[in-house]
Amino acid sequence: MTIRQHVFTAVVDGDTPAADRLVLEALETGISAEALLQEVLIPAMAEVGARFAAGDYYVSEMLISAQAMKAALRHLRPLLTAAAVEPIGKVVIGTVKGDMHDIGKNLVAMMLEGAGFQVIDLGVDVPVQRFVQAAEETGADIVALSALLTTTMLAMRSVVAALKAKGLDARVKVLIGGAPVTQEYADQIGADAFAPDAAAAAVWARQLFAEREAVR
Repeated sequence: MTIRQHVFTAVVDGDTPAADRLVLEALETGISAEALLQEVLIPAMAEVGARFAAGDYYVSEMLISAQAMKAALRHLRPLLTAAAVEPIGKVVIGTVKGDMHDIGKNLVAMMLEGAGFQVIDLGVDVPVQRFVQAAEETGADIVALSALLTTTMLAMRSVVAALKAKGLDARVKVLIGGAPVTQEYADQIGADAFAPDAAAAAVWARQLFAEREAVR
């Protein structure tokens, strides 16, 4: 196998030490950081998502693969920044006010980062106005909201309303998810999309930007 294939396999298999080492080896051979991101890491995480959708991977495997991807990205980020390589888009993500759960949110964040997005993670128990403020300050394209409790998912409606009140809804798309969240609820509150899992969130985000590019 080529070094690119070895990196791809390490990420898909969730072999963090190998991913960390092999990315450095790939860079030493002259492969650019952008090529590794676009041609290896993003396809690797897409493969992980496909295996999850097919039922071949579970959340635990996705988390392990995401950790391997993050190890590889650690070496690429400074080089990508120096080369002024722009991310696909910017995503502000957080668990809504009153909810302290973060496993699902963290996995979505890692999958989006692996898909080529810049992710601004606000953490847990995030107030409504903090989402709005972060969307304004960062120029975010997507605000991703997570909730694990039926009582806290109500805050998602408030975030959607606050973004509309600020006139940000024309630019910022809202993606929601979490155990009690459904497509029906997304429709009710005016969210742009519902993702049942992290893999679906990454697929939706990439499709959104593919559609934007197609109409330019």
